[in-house]
Amino acid sequence: MKPSRPVTVTASVLLAVCMLASVLILRRLDHMRRGATLQEVLYLSSPKVLKRLSLGYDGLLADIYWTRAVQYFGGKHFAGAQSYDLLAPLLEITTALDPHLTVAYEFGANFLAPKPPNGAGMPERAIQLAEYGIRSNPDDWHLYYNLGFIYYMELRDYSHAADAFARGAAVPSAHPFLRIMAAQMAQHSGERRMAQMMWATTYQSTQDPNVRANAVTHLRALQVDEDVTNLERLVSRYREQAGHLPSSFSDLQAVDLLAAIPTDPTGHTYKLMPDGHVEVRVPDDLPFIQKGVPPGYKPPPPKFLPSD
Repeated sequence: MKPSRPVTVTASVLLAVCMLASVLILRRLDHMRRGATLQEVLYLSSPKVLKRLSLGYDGLLADIYWTRAVQYFGGKHFAGAQSYDLLAPLLEITTALDPHLTVAYEFGANFLAPKPPNGAGMPERAIQLAEYGIRSNPDDWHLYYNLGFIYYMELRDYSHAADAFARGAAVPSAHPFLRIMAAQMAQHSGERRMAQMMWATTYQSTQDPNVRANAVTHLRALQVDEDVTNLERLVSRYREQAGHLPSSFSDLQAVDLLAAIPTDPTGHTYKLMPDGHVEVRVPDDLPFIQKGVPPGYKPPPPKFLPSD
């Protein structure tokens, strides 16, 4: 038994050296990537090779690559980037190393799917990632929800979204809204109401503060779009009745078209413009709004800070 001790010591030393070398290489690559302007490179892009190099520490290496994916996306997103060439490979390596790292599917798919600068603009890659996650974790209803979310929000593919929600609804302990959303997708219900329900479900089904904050931001934007649509409809009705545009919302109150001066979700009053359009006062406080923005308005760079 004694000869095995030197072997064990030698193996332990080699493992420590390999892990240290991996960390140093990753730090060097991150440094090189920050200075790169022409291209980005993954020097080790094969999960099979990485599995062999990990010496059985697949989970640890998956965590390292997941951290790299979050940092990569966060840095590019904060800079308002239009391309995220390394994102899909990083996520695919991460999940190949650890197919049960569900956070990589839930967040990763949402990093990949939206159009730049809010995401990589790769909904098909996001769908592939989500389906791989479902095959590896068939009892996690969140993954089916994320898949349906991508089909609806990014592709407006009602049939595939309905199928994803229906598959998720069959999972034990699934959120009851999945069955409702599957039915409404099949009926092609109102776009805004459907989006509101989906973001509300996202908020209710997680305790992650970043996900919840994102859901609230989208719900506020949808509320603004609905408010502006309704207010401009009332302005048009006033013009039909009075023969001229109202000078303020008080004119609408005077003829019982409004009960009170309207405010946006942040508490600021809406502005009634001379041409009858309605605008928000501080558009920077309401990302993702489609209506109520001043002409020529350009939103600030998105604010995403990757978690540690």
